[in-house]
Amino acid sequence: MTVTVPLPGLATRPIRVFVAEDHQITLWGLNQLIEASRPRMEMVGCASTLDELLCHDGLPGADLLLLDLDLGGQDAAAAMDALRQRGNAQVLVLTGADDAALHRGAVMRGARGVVHKSAPAATILRAIECVSEGQVWLHRALMGEVLGLLTDGAPRAAAPRDPEAERIASLTPRERDIIGVLLRQAGAKLLSVADTLRMSEHTLRNHLTTIYAKLGVRGRLELHVYGTAHGLDREPARAAGGALS
Repeated sequence: MTVTVPLPGLATRPIRVFVAEDHQITLWGLNQLIEASRPRMEMVGCASTLDELLCHDGLPGADLLLLDLDLGGQDAAAAMDALRQRGNAQVLVLTGADDAALHRGAVMRGARGVVHKSAPAATILRAIECVSEGQVWLHRALMGEVLGLLTDGAPRAAAPRDPEAERIASLTPRERDIIGVLLRQAGAKLLSVADTLRMSEHTLRNHLTTIYAKLGVRGRLELHVYGTAHGLDREPARAAGGALS
């Protein structure tokens, strides 16, 4: 079973997919699968080595990087920071390994999903769609491990002056409202959350940009972890007649 956590999505246009895979038969099969899915998605490039991937002109324009972690014997996960400097593509790991530690390490370095090479074609395509939209595609067990690691690490990162408390204190009451609704409606689309908050989706996105900056998080997944760890999911007490304005 897979857990998906919705984040801001893409406009309705073909998903530009870049594939990094060192087995030619697998690469050929992925190319056929993606091209057969037009106009939902299109393949904008491929690479079979890490050096080729980092230098490829097609990578900066990709929405999603379908990444084999072992590229010609090189650890692609170790190059995640360098890959982020080459564009804004979401990373979906495609792996034939059953090594949970390997998968967990890739996610902690920035991958948004992991899908096994043995998965049905429809599952791989669905994973591409979800991750390209900013969602997370992880098996429930892996999601639990990642959330546990992030949550357990939060208190140890705090300095004696408790910078986390200072960050939380910098939030306005409205921003606290927004965080609370997001955490209590973790599976909801942003438009639905905006309706609950009685604001436009555009206004909600602007608020989220400010919230992410104040708390030092990147996206809804990290906000969910941070907010849950610090009790921001509890609905604040309100005076009678209080409203979300």
